[in-house]
Amino acid sequence: MTNARQGMGAPPTPASDVSARRRVAIATIVGSALEWYDFYLYAAMAALVFGDLFFPAADSTSGTLAAFATFAVGFVARPVGGILFGHLADRVGRRKVLMITLILMGTSTGLIGLLPGYATAGTFAPVALTILRVLQGLGSGAEYSSAAVVAYEHASSDRRGRQGAWPALGLNIGLLLSSLTVAVLTSTDKNFLMTWGWRIPFIASFALVGVGLWVRRQVPETPAFQENTAGDKSDRSAAKMPLITLLRQDWRGLLVVMAIALGYNALSYIFKTFSLAYLTEFQGVAANVGAFGISLASGTAIITAPIFGWASDRFGSRRVLMAGAVAGGLFAFPFFMLLDSKNNAAIYLCLVIATGVLAPAMFAPQGSFLSEQFPAFVRASGVGVGREFGGAISGGLAPLAALAIVGASDTHATWGVSLILIAGAVVVVIGASLDQGRRHVLNDEAVVPVVERAAR
Repeated sequence: MTNARQGMGAPPTPASDVSARRRVAIATIVGSALEWYDFYLYAAMAALVFGDLFFPAADSTSGTLAAFATFAVGFVARPVGGILFGHLADRVGRRKVLMITLILMGTSTGLIGLLPGYATAGTFAPVALTILRVLQGLGSGAEYSSAAVVAYEHASSDRRGRQGAWPALGLNIGLLLSSLTVAVLTSTDKNFLMTWGWRIPFIASFALVGVGLWVRRQVPETPAFQENTAGDKSDRSAAKMPLITLLRQDWRGLLVVMAIALGYNALSYIFKTFSLAYLTEFQGVAANVGAFGISLASGTAIITAPIFGWASDRFGSRRVLMAGAVAGGLFAFPFFMLLDSKNNAAIYLCLVIATGVLAPAMFAPQGSFLSEQFPAFVRASGVGVGREFGGAISGGLAPLAALAIVGASDTHATWGVSLILIAGAVVVVIGASLDQGRRHVLNDEAVVPVVERAAR
């Protein structure tokens, strides 16, 4: 019989056959792709369109700041989503939560495309935009954690890094799709972009939700969750209040996840989103240049993310994560040197290095690293709460702070933003060095081989 302590460390176990593993992979990648399609699309349009459309002001920078504020509001909602849906994932199952978050996230994005602008609806327009952004944030607040945990818990002991990198692969597919869409739209007539063009990719989210639901209906529940719910009474009672149990027993792992998310999101969102606003607002570079650069970078990341997942299995997810953070910090000043050149090729190279190589180096290992910080019955709550609280602080505020720093400088100096990037890298390294996963992994290793033999 599985005792209470063993249930707490219930192992991630492999999908029983190749077709099941393939379904898990597709569902994980598709959902993560939709999440980042939604989020990057909003971020790009906040930088390029929403300021004028929903927040008319005396100058474009003020309008853009207001639009970025709604972007930050989504990050405020994400911890609530992490708590709510993390609790549900640990209580009723990962699969059900994957369905709910997909619907909430995708529908909110689609409805944004149907909103009237300020000129038509007055204050209703920005209020409705903010509400839908909050709902979008609630759904996204659990999407990554649920997807990462599902991939991790279906992995055999020698594939956790590769399967944990599936959400990172999905991220960059979604990023590629949305950035190519933005690049095409910003290459068209500006009047078309500001009237109907920007709406098209948001409304397309409805179709993506349909595809995602069809895929996720076929996903099996994770063996680790099934083992916990099939355990004895002490197992089931321990899972009734996963957040309380998490705070009492695994708060160190929670702090590790928060630190990783805090540092990583600061780098990632400055690389991905602030760079667009900086190029258009302060360097006079055409909007489609930055958007196409992000497309090239995300295409590169589709290749590099699986490589970093493999490296996590080969060298350890902690080492890969720390190496990516150090490289990201070292790139803080060269990043702006390349952007300031106003040379298209240099800008493309800059974004490919930052978003196509350095960001995946830090993100791909997180699927396995973050999941390892917790026992199975609080794993979704731990990853969701820790990641979203850390991400809410830096992911929403870092681009806003960076824009404010550059805008407040008469010469549009960027050294303050470079310091934010370096600080983010340092926080990631500190978080990774406090790794709490070894005790859970050791427990997993003792049980996984038995399950693997039974599955053969």
